[in-house]
Amino acid sequence: MRAIWSGEVTFGLVNVPVKLYGATRSHDVSFHQVHDEDHGRIRYQRTCEVCGREIDFEHIDKAYAEDDKTVVLTDEELDSLPAEDNDEIDVVQFVPDEQVDPILLGTSYFLEPVGRSSKAYVLLRRTLEDTERTAIVTFTLRTKTRLGVLRVHGDLLALQTLRWPKDLKQVDFGPKKSKISSKELAMSASLVEQFSADFDPEQFTDEYQAQLRELLEAKLEQGESVDTEATFGKASEGDAEEGGKVISLMDALERSVRKRRGEQEEATQKPSPEKSGTKKSGSKKSGTKKSGSKKSGTKKSGTKKSGTKKTKKSA
Repeated sequence: MRAIWSGEVTFGLVNVPVKLYGATRSHDVSFHQVHDEDHGRIRYQRTCEVCGREIDFEHIDKAYAEDDKTVVLTDEELDSLPAEDNDEIDVVQFVPDEQVDPILLGTSYFLEPVGRSSKAYVLLRRTLEDTERTAIVTFTLRTKTRLGVLRVHGDLLALQTLRWPKDLKQVDFGPKKSKISSKELAMSASLVEQFSADFDPEQFTDEYQAQLRELLEAKLEQGESVDTEATFGKASEGDAEEGGKVISLMDALERSVRKRRGEQEEATQKPSPEKSGTKKSGSKKSGTKKSGSKKSGTKKSGTKKSGTKKTKKSA
């Protein structure tokens, strides 16, 4: 497998170097579109509606339309956004496993430990397992800031994206009130008991895909096929699709605990609503840690941004 991202999981003063891998793949049969008369390949081209020419990716910008106005954003402007190039999976909370609603879960990834020692990685995995907690994290992947959860998956840590609250639709329907008798409830429970079993995903089969593959194999065996290169031509380009830090883990853990206790004691000694509100929204979440010194300052603006992407383009 090829890693799609590398960085660190950070919680307190502990950094865990990791690589990110996609955890799933599609098993569906992939199709091309062809002309039903001569089986010629159907291709979609990126054509400009103004000049009529086909446009290369390097000359395509993004545009946002609102009412009768459209705003165009260049790659350089998008590159200047500080959140684009964060290389940390930042743990912001540890919550009970059952509090994460499965409807919010999205894409899954595996985390591989890197570096000379896996101790910090194993410690985090064991801690989540023993405390029955899930880590709520924020991270940036493919230029988007994402919310996610860190979970235990066997011997590994798994990362799953979480949909933002605004992504969840609000429904305006629901079941009508119905009176359920105790007899109906008991009968339903009995039926559930009869179908009860331990979940084993291996026992389930995608019947449609299995039958589709059988159909394709039968047509190939019967000679109902065309020569790919003769019919479609040669494949075009469009068809193709370590952490060296030495850390004292115990020292980092102790300092993190002391720091957290100090914050809690300070909050207790200063119970003013105004001050406690400032601390919560500023220091911990949206202020110093996120958008200030850590993200949009020295790390972002200079070396990393302006050169790399442009050089790649012009090459």
